Amino acid sequence: MKKTDTKKGAVHAGFSYFLWGLLPIYWKFLDKVNAQEILTNRIFWSFVFMIVVLVITKKWSLFVTTLKGFAENKKQMYFLTIASLLISVNWFVYIWAVNSGHMIEASLGYYINPLISIVLGMIVLKEKLTVAQLVSFLLATIGVVIITVSHGVFPWIAISLALSFGLYGLAKKVIHVESSVGLTLETMVLAPIAAIYMIYLFLHGTNSLFISGWRTDLLLMGAGAVTAIPLLYFAKGAQKIPLSLLGFLQYISPTLTLILGVFVYQEHFSKIQLLSFMFIWAALVIYSLSKTKLFTKRKVKISNEKTAAL
Repeated sequence: MKKTDTKKGAVHAGFSYFLWGLLPIYWKFLDKVNAQEILTNRIFWSFVFMIVVLVITKKWSLFVTTLKGFAENKKQMYFLTIASLLISVNWFVYIWAVNSGHMIEASLGYYINPLISIVLGMIVLKEKLTVAQLVSFLLATIGVVIITVSHGVFPWIAISLALSFGLYGLAKKVIHVESSVGLTLETMVLAPIAAIYMIYLFLHGTNSLFISGWRTDLLLMGAGAVTAIPLLYFAKGAQKIPLSLLGFLQYISPTLTLILGVFVYQEHFSKIQLLSFMFIWAALVIYSLSKTKLFTKRKVKISNEKTAAL
């Protein structure tokens, strides 16, 4: 792979994580709208936006072909439905957390996410844990226990976000489709339910869309674009860079969210929370370094030295 391709890939992937990290600002503008209505608008307008993208990028025929294949392959359709439900749960919890003053815990969820993926890989895919992965998981567990014991409440927001996104990634492993087509299919599964709920709100006069002013209308309809654009940039970038680099870049998003929570929206960040985050950050450093070429080469060198000694 050319260096220019890798550089472009890093820029695209980094930009996607940058946008995700700033996304709480967007949801804060909609803090007067309940999380359920924001979610249904996000799903419905994401589907509409992606249909437009497919037409513009001339991938409509690929979408139709893929859809026919899914209709014939029940296993693929099953996992597509699961993926759609999981990402919807993730979106809902995140929107609710941001607009309810739990941005710090939301960022914690995305710090924990890679480590949850390790456990899911071990349990579901029967992958073996390396020493570095085991140490990372134990350190992260200590961090979660510290928050739980100190607050007396299990950090369900963080765990829900990490678990739902980790399981979403697992479901996506079974679904092999082009990224924009995949996102269109995922939103298509739940778009009818979202539309029915939106109609229900209209009939009962409890909707915010087309009632609360043009600013709210644009923000709710724009939720489709702000959802799809980072995902499209991520897909472009992820194809061109090593997984180890992608692993480092993914921490841009929760770091920005944490900064926003503490310094912009003035959420309380206690010493206990800092201690917990330090354990989790240490776990992520070890996990990320274990994915680099330097760490891999060192393991090979040590293995060769042991073999020579024998």
